Amino acid sequence: MKGQTSALSKSTAVKFRIPTAENLVPIRLDIEVDGQRFKDAFTWNPSDPDSEIVVFAKRTVKDMKLPPVFVTHIASSIQSQLADFRSFEGQDMYAGEKIVPIKLDLRVNHTLVKDQFLWDLNNFENDPEEFARTFCRDLAIDDPEVGPAIAFAIREQLYEIAIQSVASARESRISKKGRRGAEHAIVSKAGGTAMDLVKLFGHKSSVVRKRKEWDVYEPIVDLLSNEEVDALEAREERNGR
Repeated sequence: MKGQTSALSKSTAVKFRIPTAENLVPIRLDIEVDGQRFKDAFTWNPSDPDSEIVVFAKRTVKDMKLPPVFVTHIASSIQSQLADFRSFEGQDMYAGEKIVPIKLDLRVNHTLVKDQFLWDLNNFENDPEEFARTFCRDLAIDDPEVGPAIAFAIREQLYEIAIQSVASARESRISKKGRRGAEHAIVSKAGGTAMDLVKLFGHKSSVVRKRKEWDVYEPIVDLLSNEEVDALEAREERNGR
């Protein structure tokens, strides 16, 4: 507890951004028009000119052979999500000793991936794409779509955490008591052992696994049969409805 208090007292405010090497926005598309559905997930550089959005939408519609009406819907969805991201730009968020859990539970084609590890939010050189490439290489994952999906899942969670950090920074300006509670809420997301892990692994390691949970949370990668994929897709379709 003393370790947490010491770290929190050193917390400082930085301007909003996703705590990674590249400040990329995770974008999700799930659009249905006249019974035809299009889903996709990718990252977008918020510094790119907005004119690129329509160009991207037109190219996507052409490549995927979608009806022209999808251009407007795709562009509108991207613009809306970028507007949400930009609404936080310039606002303060806390930096300091913050170790948070990242969980992977996703299926890409026939590959099922499950994992859990801790991520250092104070290291703005962390690269989800590099982590994903290393993950796939170490576990001999051949599907080229798995790496980008892992990186996207990490970025999506870090984006949500960054938003929560902005809210905590805002609360701290209301009262000192609110500040202590808000900061503690963020740090405690990694569990009571977060600060002990920093001491154990040192600050050079920005992505770590809890030593006592290595056997429980070691990466799980399964290759599914066609029948298993069909069953999962049918279940996802029912849940979607």
